[in-house]
Amino acid sequence: MGGVCSRKRGNQVNEEGVRVGVNRRYCKNGSSKWLLGTPFFRTTSGCQPEGVSCPTLMELCIHKICQDIDKYISFSVLPRDISQQIFDELVRSHCLNDVSLEAFRECALEDICLGDYPGVNDSWIDAISSQGSSLLSVDLSGSDVTDSGLALLKSCSNLQALAFNYCDHISESGLRHLSGLANLSSLSFKRSDAVTADSMRAFSSLVNLHELDLERCSGIHGGFAHLKGLKKLKTLNIRYCKCITDSDMEALSEFTNLRELQVSCSSITDAGVAYLKGLQNLILLNLEGCQLSASCLDSISALVALSYLNLSRCGLSDHGFDKLSGLQNLKVLNLAFNNITDACLIHLKGLSNLETLNLDSCRIGDDGLANLAGLLLLKNLELSDTEVRSTGLRFLSGLLNLESINLSFTLVTDSGLKKLSGLSSLKSLNLDARQITDVGLAALTSLTGLSHLDLFGAQITDSGTQYLRCFKNLQSLEICGGGLTDAGVKNIKDLTSLTLLNLSQNCSLTDKTLELLSGLTALVSLNVSNSRITNGGLQHLKPLKNMRSLTLESCKVTATEIRKLQSTALPNLVSFRPE
Repeated sequence: MGGVCSRKRGNQVNEEGVRVGVNRRYCKNGSSKWLLGTPFFRTTSGCQPEGVSCPTLMELCIHKICQDIDKYISFSVLPRDISQQIFDELVRSHCLNDVSLEAFRECALEDICLGDYPGVNDSWIDAISSQGSSLLSVDLSGSDVTDSGLALLKSCSNLQALAFNYCDHISESGLRHLSGLANLSSLSFKRSDAVTADSMRAFSSLVNLHELDLERCSGIHGGFAHLKGLKKLKTLNIRYCKCITDSDMEALSEFTNLRELQVSCSSITDAGVAYLKGLQNLILLNLEGCQLSASCLDSISALVALSYLNLSRCGLSDHGFDKLSGLQNLKVLNLAFNNITDACLIHLKGLSNLETLNLDSCRIGDDGLANLAGLLLLKNLELSDTEVRSTGLRFLSGLLNLESINLSFTLVTDSGLKKLSGLSSLKSLNLDARQITDVGLAALTSLTGLSHLDLFGAQITDSGTQYLRCFKNLQSLEICGGGLTDAGVKNIKDLTSLTLLNLSQNCSLTDKTLELLSGLTALVSLNVSNSRITNGGLQHLKPLKNMRSLTLESCKVTATEIRKLQSTALPNLVSFRPE
């Protein structure tokens, strides 16, 4: 959610990734709803979601210990699970440093989750490696660890998961230290210059490897020939590796146990996809951004176990999609940003198990939607930037399992929204369109289960906000059409479940708006850019202790005053603009 909240259509994913600023789950364009990725890393206790309303006695004790961490020399006499909880809490609260880390030497910790944690370098690894054979997972992504630090982990012989994503100080020769970690089942080296075709020889002895993530590694072409012995490999991520060609696909054809393959934005062609026909266990295939033709669909049709298929931005047209009618296990299909029309959708009628369908920016109209009427298990439907009109929505009225619809930048008007009123399962609705007004919002009041409502460009006025009172379960709301004043915000202030609120572009909002919103204590992200808010209004935000992202660009607000608010009242605020 930038200061001007612009909607950029049809952009490729940023290949440098999002590694700074607000966590991507709070970003406007950071949704992973349509991505076909899966987590590669072992979940640690420190990465569990929060939400415990009343702390236990143990949690209170751990919190107190963390407050007084300077008083403790060692936790090695404590039970391992207690030491682990103290460690995780220090990481979560960003209170762990190279001094306090020494207290955890030889504590037999199992999980060290320090991805993107500031200050981590080789000096930390000695204490980390002292956990010895107890250590099961380590994430040091984004750190300044070098080959020397990596060498210290050789003593942790039971390591199962290791992540060194975006670590720029590890070289090709440093990877040889991994060869003795025979118990590794998950290895991640995203955007690493150290991983080359030759250095991948170091992975050849990792015979228990199940998951390998080499996303954005630019020098791995030809390296898979060294990995033929990794017969247990099930998940491989080589997205955004432009160096990958058809010959690499030939090498991958021997990984017959592979279940998930992500090879988007590479240089493979139809010939490369043909090598994958023997991977009969494959359930996920991501080919986004690969320039393919109808011939590849013939090869894909042989992968009968596929549940997830991403063919977004592949330059495909209607021809050949009849071959996919046999993929009866398909649950997720992404065809966004292709040259397909209504004629293509005729061949999707038989995919009765489909739950998610992405047709973003395709030449789909009302006639095409008629072919979706029988997909009764459909939960998520992306129709943004299509030629769908209000009349076509009648074909969706029987899809009672629909939970999410994106109709932004379509030709749908207020009258068409009445056809959605019976979709009682709907939780997410995106109506970013100038032609939607208060009348359209009124037609949606029966959808009381909505948790996400995007009216970014809609012409909603103060009068229309009265209908928002029907949506008590809303967690995310965006109204940025410019028609709101403080009076309209009065109808938003009681939506106490809101965690994300975007009211940018409403130029008449004043400090009174922040006063009205001060009771929304669950808010994690707030954007009121391009308004009349001043430094004086910031005081009303003090009760919002859960706030992590605050955007007030083009307001009479200074970064200095926001920093004062951050230091005195909003300890969880990690991203703010102006900054």
